[in-house]
Amino acid sequence: MGVRTLKLFSALALCLASSPVFAGWQEVAHPADAARLQQLPQIREEAIADAQAGEGRGDWRVIPRVLQPQGRAVPASVLVGDWRCRQIKLGRMSSYMVYNQWFSCNVRPVNGGLLLQKMNGSQRFVGFLFPERGAWVYLGASSARGEPYHNYSGASPALGAQVTPDAQIGLLSGIGDNHMRLEIPAIQESLLDVVEFAR
Repeated sequence: MGVRTLKLFSALALCLASSPVFAGWQEVAHPADAARLQQLPQIREEAIADAQAGEGRGDWRVIPRVLQPQGRAVPASVLVGDWRCRQIKLGRMSSYMVYNQWFSCNVRPVNGGLLLQKMNGSQRFVGFLFPERGAWVYLGASSARGEPYHNYSGASPALGAQVTPDAQIGLLSGIGDNHMRLEIPAIQESLLDVVEFAR
């Protein structure tokens, strides 16, 4: 394990230790983020409508394959381990963008919680997963390749606060055997970011 990785896990462990992870995500999330998560069904509907109305990039067929299935419960024992992951962006700046390339993601136990991390690619993210009625709420932050990983701040300039525009909240659910999706109501480039996970 390299020095950068050790620093990352030290920072994340400190973040988790100072966050009431066992008390539930509601006590960690910024109220504006919590509101965006509550609006996920409406945001999803608007993002899909945007995607259908215009020209996008990538394989359109991936979008219904990932978004149409009813979300199902994923036990922690299934979550843990290595995954292939790729991103889909819907609405706003571009009608849709389906990235064909798969990258490396993993879920691992850290200090009593579960840490989700996208390991490579130009856009990375890392954050903790909180159980929520069979699904998992993700609280994390995005970063660009070459930057250090960012921690979830609980606030964002794009929402009128003064910490980081990279904070993310999302809902992770199963859509098949060894197949999951993470839906992130976006605040920057798109209306909805979706990460597809497969093994």
